[in-house]
Amino acid sequence: MKNFLEITSLQNDRIKEIIKLKDRRSRDKLSKTFLEGYRLISRALDAKFPIEECYFCPELFLGSNEDVLLSKLEESGSMLIKVTSTILTKMAYRERPEGLIAVSKIKKHSLESIRLVENGLYLVLESIEKPGNLGSIMRAADASGVNGILICDKRTDIYNPNVLTASTGAIFYVPFAECSSEEALDWLNRNKIKTLATTPHTDLSYDMIDLTQSVAIVVGTEQVGLTDYWIENCTIKTVIPMNGKIDSLNVAIATSVILFEASRQRRLAVK
Repeated sequence: MKNFLEITSLQNDRIKEIIKLKDRRSRDKLSKTFLEGYRLISRALDAKFPIEECYFCPELFLGSNEDVLLSKLEESGSMLIKVTSTILTKMAYRERPEGLIAVSKIKKHSLESIRLVENGLYLVLESIEKPGNLGSIMRAADASGVNGILICDKRTDIYNPNVLTASTGAIFYVPFAECSSEEALDWLNRNKIKTLATTPHTDLSYDMIDLTQSVAIVVGTEQVGLTDYWIENCTIKTVIPMNGKIDSLNVAIATSVILFEASRQRRLAVK
């Protein structure tokens, strides 16, 4: 690490702009977001996500690899800016900052960015509201081998820092598109991808379905599940049997259960 700026005042315009990025309106207006912590920034760099700047404070580092990461960022063309612990703590989203905050341009994601794969596994998310759930679903999607995510009628900012953190960087690896439900269904139908709706109003258990075919698993809001639009238009309707007193699962957990069943079936099919 050879070249870096140094800022010591909270009144600096750069610092004020980063602090504003905590607010969704500012992220939308500037088309920027920030990535916090060693792991998230490392994965963004590995995925060639465009990082413009990285603010760092050695006093707050938690490990010994931060200097190596900063050197890699410098080599990639990112600007490095050293700040005080007071400044970085003020900038941070977390209560316990790790000494690293990077700023990146927000990418636009259209259906054209979703690659068609033979017998592909896709995921449709309708109006997911909670950033933690959206990030956790993306993490499970990456782990289970999902080929693309269609985020429909979104209610949360995909580049919300809580989404990025909950995804642990999976957002940089799993292709996804933002679109309306109508656009998503049209794309799936045109490409002959079956759609699987999760609903309690059926007896067909998720593990009794052939999930090795080209299929999109469709899940809905935390509060009420899928709208009638998806329930009526999906090819297959399935349920996760519940053996206890509670009649539903958190949407991220329910999605993970079905995704890993699909992953299991696909591994067995290859043998």
